[in-house]
Order: sequence, then C-alpha cells, then structure tokens
Amino acid sequence: MKTAYFDAFSGLSGDMIVGAILDCGADFAQLERAISAVPIKGYRLSTRRKASSGISALKFDVEVTEPQPERHFGEIRAMIDSSSLAETVKRRAIAIFEVLANAEAKIHNTTPDHVHFHEVGAVDSIIDIIGTAWGIEQLGVDDLLVSPLPTGRGFARSQHGVIPVPAPATAELLTGFAVKVGDGGAEMVTPTGAAVLRALARSAEIPLNFEIEKIGYGAGTRDLDDRPNVLRLMLGRERLTLDTDTMLEISANIDDLNPQIYDHVMDRLFAAGARDVTLTPTIMKKGRPAITLSVIADPANRDTLAKIIFTETTTIGLRYHPISRLKLSREIKEVETQYGKIRVKISGGHGNAITITPEYEDCRRLAAQHNIPLRTILDEARASARAQLK
Repeated sequence: MKTAYFDAFSGLSGDMIVGAILDCGADFAQLERAISAVPIKGYRLSTRRKASSGISALKFDVEVTEPQPERHFGEIRAMIDSSSLAETVKRRAIAIFEVLANAEAKIHNTTPDHVHFHEVGAVDSIIDIIGTAWGIEQLGVDDLLVSPLPTGRGFARSQHGVIPVPAPATAELLTGFAVKVGDGGAEMVTPTGAAVLRALARSAEIPLNFEIEKIGYGAGTRDLDDRPNVLRLMLGRERLTLDTDTMLEISANIDDLNPQIYDHVMDRLFAAGARDVTLTPTIMKKGRPAITLSVIADPANRDTLAKIIFTETTTIGLRYHPISRLKLSREIKEVETQYGKIRVKISGGHGNAITITPEYEDCRRLAAQHNIPLRTILDEARASARAQLK
C-alpha cells in the first residue's frame, strides 16, 4: 500500500499540495488536460521553481484571467459531476468540497447546499482541490498521513470581516487532527488545505515507521521569517504498523446452566455488539466443573451485554476489566468468483503479512448451491482476492 506523508512544518494550502504532488512526479501537462475537463474558464496554469531557505520547491500558480462568480456547493458539485474526470477523482474532489460545506454550514447556521463559498469558490481554489484529487490518483496513493499542524495566530480579513487565525472553518475541519496551537505568526493552514485533510487524510502516529521512496516540495506564496514556507511530501510505505484499541473483557464462571443454552447466549451477545465470545472449561471450588463465559466488547456496550448475560444464564455476578489490543488493520471486500460474489476480510498490509479470510456463510451458501466442496469455494475466494490485490 503506497502512503503519502505530508510533513507540514509550515502548514499547508491547496497550491502547496498540488506543487508537492507535481514535484513527486505527476505530469503537469496531464494535470492541465484533467482540469480542462471541468466546465470552468478564465484561468491560466503555470509552475516554476522557487527557493525557500535554500530548498528548491515547485510553485504551482493559477492566474485568474477574468472575473469569477461566487459559487454554491451544489453548483461546484454539478460542475465536477458533469466533467469527464475519472470517477475516483470526482468522488475525492466532491468529498473535499462536501466536508468544507458542512463546516461552513455549521459556522454560519445554515445548510450545506446553501453555503455560499467565497474564497474557496474561486477558480484557483477549485483547481487546487481538483488537482489534488487527480494527483493522488496519478501517484497511486492509497493512504494519506499528515504531521502535527501549526495553526498560526493573529487575525485575518475575509468576506465576513476580521476573523481569528485559524479561520473558523479551518479550526472546524482540523477537529481530531494533531495541531500545535499558536505555532506560526500568520495563517498556516488554509481552509482548502484543511478540507483536503478532513476528507482524505489522518494524523500520523509519531514516531512514524516509514520507508521513503520519493520526496517532493511544494512552495507557498509568502516568505516566512522563522521557517521555509514549503510542504514536504514523502511517498513510501508504512512498516510494521499495528493498530491499537482498548476494550472491556466481561466474564463469569457458570456451573449450573444447561449447555444447550450457550449457543443461544452467544448469538444474542454477538447480535448486541460483542466483538468476541468464548467458552472455556474450568474447575471451580470443591472440584465442580464449570464454564468461563468471556466477552470482549466496546466499553459503551457493557451494560447491554451484562443484562443479556444476567437474563439468559444462571450467574449472579460478573467481572470486567479494560484490556488493550494490538491488531492488524483490516477491511471487508467483495470479490467476484466463478461461483458468485464472496465477502473476504483482508488483514495486514503496512509492512505486515496479508491474511485473507473468506466469509464462511457466503462460502457455505455457494457450496450448497453448486453442490461442490466447501474448501473449493474457500480456495477460489482467496485466489480471487489475491489477484485483486496485485
């Protein structure tokens, strides 16, 4: 899986993102053709090298050659939908505008479709967003990470008057991202840059175990006194990355329940959100054989699952405690096979071995339908998933 890491020590903006993407190898002439597929006019695109603190970066410029109207989110979405851009590029670009519309709607107490974009509705911002969506596709990026972001400080002027830095829309969009409040003497992250992050990226866990394959630099417009105004884009792959989370383990020792009931109890617990349910034979005091019922669950589901256990079993007490988990990343995909569609769980990646687990019920149904061995369906599902991953 190819990963793009935005090293945003100077913040980021739409033109810096596009400049860094082009500096990493995306073709400018192809970018021009992609932008020309969108029904907008009155602009000229160019690039140039610009040095900042001795670092040579690519400056992407959009020159506006005629007056532009202010645009609503619905108008921009229709423009993108009507273009001949690839569907994946359309979806990414619209997703960026959508998160921005939602943020603006919340701030101005209106609805996303009634949001009137001012700065971001301008042709240069539209091109920056579409260029970013296109460039990610061109570089073959599957995952976007970003370093902690400087928010800047002070005030700036907008169509609505004087506003604090970061701008309200920017602050809203950066909710959940790692930021350095007050770092930088001006606006460091623009609404366009923040919208790209909200729609497509996630905060990187620092330190990041990362294998770098290529580096590009996108230049900003201003010269900063305390740092080079460039965005560093690193292309590469995460290595040996494990996801972590915290769950609850709920358990009870039961020595007087009809064993036939456990199957029903497990079904109810899974239906109520249990992540895992296990039954373990054990020996209690005075040599009594028993079963330890253990449930792994989200903390928020504790009371719901406890009620089911108290209702369906004979236990009169439960134990629970938090547990931490290390786990491989996973996703569910549907693959086409000669026998029909089968869901598979793909675990791993980011430098870990990939495990493919076909959905048992899908395979069992198709095995019965075609009257062939179940393991034949399982093998076919794994082979189809591997071919899709290549």
